[in-house]
Amino acid sequence: MSDARNAMTPDLLAALAPGFGDPVHDSQAVFRTLLDVLARPGTIGVIEMRLPAAEVAAARAGLAAFAGLLTLADYATPVWLAQPDAALAAALRFHAGAPLAEAPREAAFAYVHDAATLPPLDAFASGTPESPEQSATVFVRVEALSGGAPLALRGPGIETTRAIAPVGLPERFWHERAALAPHFPCGIDFYLVCGDRLLGLPRTTLVEMH
Repeated sequence: MSDARNAMTPDLLAALAPGFGDPVHDSQAVFRTLLDVLARPGTIGVIEMRLPAAEVAAARAGLAAFAGLLTLADYATPVWLAQPDAALAAALRFHAGAPLAEAPREAAFAYVHDAATLPPLDAFASGTPESPEQSATVFVRVEALSGGAPLALRGPGIETTRAIAPVGLPERFWHERAALAPHFPCGIDFYLVCGDRLLGLPRTTLVEMH
């Protein structure tokens, strides 16, 4: 039994949400979706799993965030949760062996359940010119992936422009993200998640606000 399982307290075990029904098939399918939405920024992907939605409901995170973090995280990638989520924390520790980070700067992956509380982006690791991969990937739950103020995306994976209109992100997010662009290849990759749907915003994507 792994150290992560041995470290489980009775409270965390009681909160434990089930993992993938078919770990190999489900994690591969989720991974393909995660790659696809980053390769085609602004495209909305859907997480399709055999895991009943009711089994994920114990975690406050929706299916896209829950499955995405469970797929990407492992023993070497600390995860920071901006809001307490006992079921998600227990699942990450038990099923993925992932440690929980105490601060955004320590995290390889982060989940922000309430976008209004998103820390300043410079609180996250953005890598170094020599090791840009040592940066955070941040999942942010939004109220909706469409219906908000229109934004135009440009960059790799987009032929000309692609429009998105997520609802619920603070406006400062876009300004802080733009301030990171000159530091490429350093930067932060984002997934905006809502229920079982998500879209990717890699560091290479430029966003124009109308």
